[in-house]
Amino acid sequence: MRPSAVRLLNIFVPIKRAVDYAVKIRVNPEQTGIDLNVKHSMNPFDEIAVEEAVRIRERLKDAVKSIKVVTIGPPKSAETLRTALAMGADSAIHVEIPESAPAPEPLGVAKTLRALIERQKEGVDVVIMGKQAIDDDAGQTGQMLAGLLGWSQATFASKVVVDPEQKVANVTHLMVRIIHNISSHAVNFQFFEEPRYASLPNIMKAKKKPVEKLTTAELGIDLTPRLETIKVTEPPKRVGGGKVANVDELLAKLKEAGISGKHA
Repeated sequence: MRPSAVRLLNIFVPIKRAVDYAVKIRVNPEQTGIDLNVKHSMNPFDEIAVEEAVRIRERLKDAVKSIKVVTIGPPKSAETLRTALAMGADSAIHVEIPESAPAPEPLGVAKTLRALIERQKEGVDVVIMGKQAIDDDAGQTGQMLAGLLGWSQATFASKVVVDPEQKVANVTHLMVRIIHNISSHAVNFQFFEEPRYASLPNIMKAKKKPVEKLTTAELGIDLTPRLETIKVTEPPKRVGGGKVANVDELLAKLKEAGISGKHA
């Protein structure tokens, strides 16, 4: 492969700081949301996205010019960026919001990412995102970002093979293979890979990698929520089940519960 024929790819990976997946979620006393005074870490699906970006570079070698991670969150989100840098990303952007600010909604995040992508002097060829965040489980940001940019997208991808010379990406979506053109920076991926652990030497190196700090005001973005949360409560505790001797008894129990034979 001749170097002149290779398109050097700039990969963009949005990540999110979320309540750690191992923490038992509890509603806060005010019932305005969940208790956030617990351990946080990188959203696990975003870890998968960072891992895939690093794997693409390992496969393509010098064809990948840079991997840049970005997060939108309070000052503590800088720790999440450093984790991604230790995994192999080259640089990071932190769009910092106040600790007391409400969590940005998917559309606000998508608009912020679009603004960041459009200001990258060297351009962005591929955006790799986790399929969803485990806190709100919305799974909307990637699709909204693709719509705002007018880019193509491949969701729930289990495998991707990027050919920078031919400027295409061969994506396996569950059991379907789809060819995407990346000549106009037009792919958004979501993956299922086992992320690597950051080694101690890489953690130390990550401290020296550049992290650009920006505000929503600098980007001209308003993250004011469009939705209002009225009240958050825990679901009712499950009641133990019972046993029946036969189908007739089951139907009788269903009838007592107000469930007709048609629905049963």
